[in-house]
Amino acid sequence: MPQISAQSSHQTVLTTFETSPGNCQDLLEALQEAYSGFISQQPGFIAVGLHVNDAQTRIANYSQWERREDFLAMLRSDRMRETNRRLNTLCRSFEPVLYEVAATF
Repeated sequence: MPQISAQSSHQTVLTTFETSPGNCQDLLEALQEAYSGFISQQPGFIAVGLHVNDAQTRIANYSQWERREDFLAMLRSDRMRETNRRLNTLCRSFEPVLYEVAATF
């Protein structure tokens, strides 16, 4: 489970996928498979949450990593590059963005 804290040194990554209602479930299943079969087993992985909007046109994920370098190493791996090519067929676009937690309330 992600722990959100401004005092944490963890790397936070938010990724938004733009999809269609017809592809949303397939994309969600592909993401679940990627996280359970590969991503969650990578060095530095802490946790992820997958979120689907009511219209099923967007999926967002919130992931945490021990270090920025851990996330980037996973992202650049051959297996993840192959996975991203598959995910790209199920959505219009997606973009992982690295963040630092500025504040929590």
